[in-house]
Amino acid sequence: MKHVSILVPKGNAILSSVVGPYKILSATNRFLKNSGVRNDDFFDIHLVGLDRDLSLYNGLFSIHCDKIIDEVDKTDIILIPALKTDNFLEQLEDNLPFVDWILKQRNIHNAEVASMCMGAFVLAQTGLVDGKQCSTHWAAMEMFKKMYPKVNLVSNKIVTEEDGIYTSGGAYSFLNLMLHLIGKYCGRDAAIYISKYFEIEIDRQDQNQFVIFQGQKEHNDVAIKEAQNFIESNVTDKISVEELAKKSAISSRNFVRRFKKATQNTPLEYIQRVKMEAAKRCLETTQQNVNEVMYQVGYADQKAFRTVFKKYVGLSPVAYKAKYNMAVLNRERTTAW
Repeated sequence: MKHVSILVPKGNAILSSVVGPYKILSATNRFLKNSGVRNDDFFDIHLVGLDRDLSLYNGLFSIHCDKIIDEVDKTDIILIPALKTDNFLEQLEDNLPFVDWILKQRNIHNAEVASMCMGAFVLAQTGLVDGKQCSTHWAAMEMFKKMYPKVNLVSNKIVTEEDGIYTSGGAYSFLNLMLHLIGKYCGRDAAIYISKYFEIEIDRQDQNQFVIFQGQKEHNDVAIKEAQNFIESNVTDKISVEELAKKSAISSRNFVRRFKKATQNTPLEYIQRVKMEAAKRCLETTQQNVNEVMYQVGYADQKAFRTVFKKYVGLSPVAYKAKYNMAVLNRERTTAW
């Protein structure tokens, strides 16, 4: 039997990332017993908080924890749910008392630890992911990089696993994390059953297709902001780093250094990401074919365009258009009928 502690953070934690894992683990227990694999529960599930009762979403919901951290001497698996973005740093501060308890369970009892979405910030406070792969919500990645530079943050992965530490990407990616854990602890048959029962797409690995690149302008380097605005206003043009540096009246070497420091991207990476975001919008909303979109965002080489698009989006341009363009979807539905 695995003792599972689903943490219930103070503040407006994401309720679904508490209730969802509880329901999935409970369903797995039923499956294992109904299929004759076990006579008792495999997962001993507990909601563990800093306080016994917590109010969420401005009092609309409440959670009663059956344990507080001081009452849990030993656990095998710790699940850290997502925190809401409202007053996020204040919420993170309120939940720091979990950190020492997580470290105790990890260091003394070798507990495995999994974070969901922005629960990765609580996990990162423990230092357990220093030098390890970690994922979180794409909208919080820049803040995460600045706060935890020792962590190997991966933008594309929905689930990471390293030395008994697990993380998942944004929002409902915790569903894929739960399938991953069930597959590890209970076998592939159990994971497949749960995926079908809850209608979760199994083995989903890449979250890049969900990322909306919004630029990184939360810095005070005026010259770099002007360069960013120039890139975003000239998506159809082929822009060189030398041209940007000259416009900024900065040497190329210093320009690259300052740009990377301000945006966490090299100028080339930033140009590519801006162009790919423009290409995504065209593929989603227009009838243009892939070649037309390619030319519109300043590419002339089909192979280069496909390579860069897939690098940042995780899908080919054709696959992306087929998945997100409503006209294509409607045409396929009409043909199917």
